Amino acid sequence: MKVTISHRAVYHKIAEVEIEIPSNIELDDVSDYLMENEHLYVDRLDNKISVSEYEYGFGMGIGGDWTDEDQPSETRYDIESEKYGGHL
Repeated sequence: MKVTISHRAVYHKIAEVEIEIPSNIELDDVSDYLMENEHLYVDRLDNKISVSEYEYGFGMGIGGDWTDEDQPSETRYDIESEKYGGHL
């Protein structure tokens, strides 16, 4: 009799970059600004994620407010000084 043993393990990577944005942008408009100006950060994020180490697990609850449990990836922004952020 043959028995197949299977195991699924999930690993994740997280990358962070900081950019400066104009100070006259209202908090409610930050996500629009970031989506319209991806060129300011997208390549840097890609470079950092490619060299970051895999960590075991989904990555939920590790820094940031990761909430999209049913999605394969998630991008968010946070303005620490304002305690404000959201998803892109």
